[in-house]
Amino acid sequence: MPASLKSLQQMAIFVTVVTGGGCSVMYYLMQKNFSRSDYCRLALERLEAHPPAMESLGAPPLRAHNIRLTDRHNRVDPARAQIKIPVSGTKSAGYLYTSSTRDVRLNRWCLQEAVLLLRDGRRIDVLGAGAETPDPPSPQDFGF
Repeated sequence: MPASLKSLQQMAIFVTVVTGGGCSVMYYLMQKNFSRSDYCRLALERLEAHPPAMESLGAPPLRAHNIRLTDRHNRVDPARAQIKIPVSGTKSAGYLYTSSTRDVRLNRWCLQEAVLLLRDGRRIDVLGAGAETPDPPSPQDFGF
């Protein structure tokens, strides 16, 4: 018995909705894996321990938003992780550019670089002395 056109349309709509929902859930779970990773957690802990950067953001509370997996600044391999983390506070928002390397002997990630770039163009070196510079960084400044 041949299938009717209406039932084929309904089946196509159902398959499209289920596939789209599955892809959305998978993307969300991958973002959560990034946010729970050691290299991301280390960078956010270092940012929270940096008073000038927290004051510029108007934090606490510090909010770390979902990492865009399609952003070209986000690269992770077994030895190195370069992440662009969107962060915000009550006063301002920006991106925390980080670079970490994996110490194979100790089996842990070591934060090499963490720079907060605020929306107004200020740049704060989170690992350094906390000096602000008015020049926006180029992607080469972060090793990207």
